[in-house]
Amino acid sequence: MTTSTHSLFSPVRLPCGTQLPHRIAKAAMSDSLGDGDGTPTAAHTRLYRRWAHGGAAVSLVGEVQITDRHPESAGNVVLDARTDTAAFSALTAAGGENGSSLWAQLGHAGALTNAASGRPVGPSALDAPGLHAEEMPVGDVARVPELYAASARRAQLAGFGGVEVHAAHGFLLSQFLSPLFNHRTDRYGGDPARRRRLLLDVLVAVRDAVGAEFPVAVKINATDRLVGGVDEAQSLALIDALEGTAVDLVDISGGTYFPGAATDAGTRASAPPYVGFARRARRRTSIPLMLTGGVKTFEQATAIVNSGTADVVGLARSLVLDPDLPTRWRRGDTTAPAFPRFDETPEGGVTAWYTERIAHLAGLRDDPVIDAVRARDDLARRDQGRAERWRLTRASREPM
Repeated sequence: MTTSTHSLFSPVRLPCGTQLPHRIAKAAMSDSLGDGDGTPTAAHTRLYRRWAHGGAAVSLVGEVQITDRHPESAGNVVLDARTDTAAFSALTAAGGENGSSLWAQLGHAGALTNAASGRPVGPSALDAPGLHAEEMPVGDVARVPELYAASARRAQLAGFGGVEVHAAHGFLLSQFLSPLFNHRTDRYGGDPARRRRLLLDVLVAVRDAVGAEFPVAVKINATDRLVGGVDEAQSLALIDALEGTAVDLVDISGGTYFPGAATDAGTRASAPPYVGFARRARRRTSIPLMLTGGVKTFEQATAIVNSGTADVVGLARSLVLDPDLPTRWRRGDTTAPAFPRFDETPEGGVTAWYTERIAHLAGLRDDPVIDAVRARDDLARRDQGRAERWRLTRASREPM
């Protein structure tokens, strides 16, 4: 599966038996297209149909929440007991056109829960500028695998082609892995093995819920890029622990938001930042690997696959700029998308620019080219109204 003879457009078979038609995936992003009630919209359907027809082998819907109490954004969708299955089925049908497959990235924001829409909680209590969270009681922690399993089963019934358990980028499962977030002394913290326990329990529960032939991926950080957070040595130990699980794909990324924490920037080269980690991980596991983050060119993607560094390449912002990129590259036009340059980059502005560009792709806004300041402000206005609706439509539910 990982020999140098493989090309970017050869198929790859996952351990569960599913075969992807080639090696380019649309990696998960927070598309922020929900209207505040956790249900997929017509904009979701348009967007993921667009990526399917652009040639992605598989697209991941980012930030599909397992509970409405802890969303990353009021623009998220939710797979819970009151899910509108028909709306999700319409989405999965559109995202599965043209031979593509649509997977749900299942998440819980934990301490990074949008406070206007939910209740920030985490492995340990936090009270820092810009980050406040309650410690989860041990009983609530023990219920998390059940929530992931139930959402995974709902995803399967709604027609998703697979699920990805989100344990990266500082959300709940990533927080449990991190000594910076996790100061517990019970069975879920205190040393690396116990910090890994919740994630491993989630993966077992998800596999039991969906059966042996349904793809289950997990997204992890190569490094948190924070002083005191998860580093590459700890992540390689996690790779070793995953080897004994029924995971079909390990999606490698990196980086974590923790306001006020010192950043361990590492190398800031033009090459994808986690290639070296993926090479080291490849030597330690037989599980197929996906490398996400910083891959911008055909040459980079091809080198990653042909060298055996990873089996699948995850593209995110590149496919926002050019959703037809996989088809173009397959046909021999191997030019890279034109990445924007900004005169001003306020905090959160660049991410907001891509989020608003997604809104344009999905037909929610007419103008495709906006500056980062306006993007930040436009997204903030959308979020304000959606957060209020989230509170109103979700207030009657029992807390988790």
